[in-house]
Amino acid sequence: MTKIPIKGVVSSNDDAVIYNWLGMDCVSPKQVEDALATNDGSVEVDIASGGGSVAAASEIYTMLKAYSGKVIVNIQGLAASAASVIAMAGDEINMSPTAQMMIHKASMYTAGNADDLNHDAKSLDVADQSIINAYEAKTGLGRDDLLQMMANETWMSAQDALDKGFVDNISTGAQQPQVVNAIATPMLNATAMDKIRTVLAQSKKPAPAQTIDNSQEKELTPSLRDQKLAILLGKDDE
Repeated sequence: MTKIPIKGVVSSNDDAVIYNWLGMDCVSPKQVEDALATNDGSVEVDIASGGGSVAAASEIYTMLKAYSGKVIVNIQGLAASAASVIAMAGDEINMSPTAQMMIHKASMYTAGNADDLNHDAKSLDVADQSIINAYEAKTGLGRDDLLQMMANETWMSAQDALDKGFVDNISTGAQQPQVVNAIATPMLNATAMDKIRTVLAQSKKPAPAQTIDNSQEKELTPSLRDQKLAILLGKDDE
């Protein structure tokens, strides 16, 4: 049976390149699409993620729901935010007794005038309703009740999730999942993404002609590792 890991940030295809470069766990729609394309039987989707992009999660959810074989979802650690939406695609959803699920309303970083902010608020309302579609289809709970749960940022134990219909079973296998003790998966902001794209583009350019000795080069040219650390620490280039 094919295993599809949903670990780390739920990312767009473009942003996945950056997370991979930084050595951070992520999953993108393309990864799931490739896994499904090479399989014609049942698949197991193992989830331990704090969420990420609503659009990417929707794409993954849709692909899993449309898949012709059986989709078994195993929530191993945390299924939060967008990752909880992906979990709803399972024909059978199992949750570790030590796992957690969290649902909340969509959010975004925004700026602009009153018209811009009103537009973004309406976009978030639409995103919330699309998320509710997945929860409603699985649980049968009312849309108003689900929206209130999301507004409250509802955390559920395995038993809570089972009682409310978000999962079908509490798994009792001998294998223990990795313990997760984090509110959310760390996502990079747009500024960090832009900096990393610049570094990646520079790393692909041919090396300039050597005009200084090795000791000077070592001092003046930071390594890719140093550049990654600088980006993550939020240090701007001088």
